[in-house]
Amino acid sequence: MTKFAVVKTGGKQYVAKESDFLVVDLLDVKEKDTIDLETLAVFDDKGNIELGTPFLASKTTATVIEHMKGEKLRIAKFKAKVRYRRVTGFRSRLTKIQITKIN
Repeated sequence: MTKFAVVKTGGKQYVAKESDFLVVDLLDVKEKDTIDLETLAVFDDKGNIELGTPFLASKTTATVIEHMKGEKLRIAKFKAKVRYRRVTGFRSRLTKIQITKIN
């Protein structure tokens, strides 16, 4: 029986099952630490659903695998006929986690 959970972290929601890897916004924890994620809903193959209002009392447990940087984005500004050009870049800071247990 496979359990799926809808978890919330960093203002975003993710659907995950046990042993899944997720890439989320940077979390302020060390690598190899265990964290509890807020669980919004849990459902399984048989159609059983648990919904929270807004969260369930049980938490989903995850382990931090690594901190990394995201893909580089190029931001260019241009105005015609006035010789105005600006190019900047941005790389988001991310955390890779693995879901270890869905309660």
